[in-house]
Amino acid sequence: MGITSIIVLLIVGAVAGWLAGQIVKGFGFGLVGNIVVGIVGAFVASFILPKIGLAIGGGLIGNIINATIGAVILLFLLRLVRKGT
Repeated sequence: MGITSIIVLLIVGAVAGWLAGQIVKGFGFGLVGNIVVGIVGAFVASFILPKIGLAIGGGLIGNIINATIGAVILLFLLRLVRKGT
């Protein structure tokens, strides 16, 4: 993985984490937290979306959409865990 790929991954993660934070109100983790949520969300989406037969186009926009969907799922699960404790 080159430096360009890492930079793109961080940008996609930051945008996806920020978008997910806007969609799921009440969750804000700051810039670094949003990047982490976005990156983890991308991994969640890459696992879950193909299993349910949902395929969103490729490219940068497709990656952001996929990562955002995964990050929203992750934030929703985090909200459920926090309410349970």
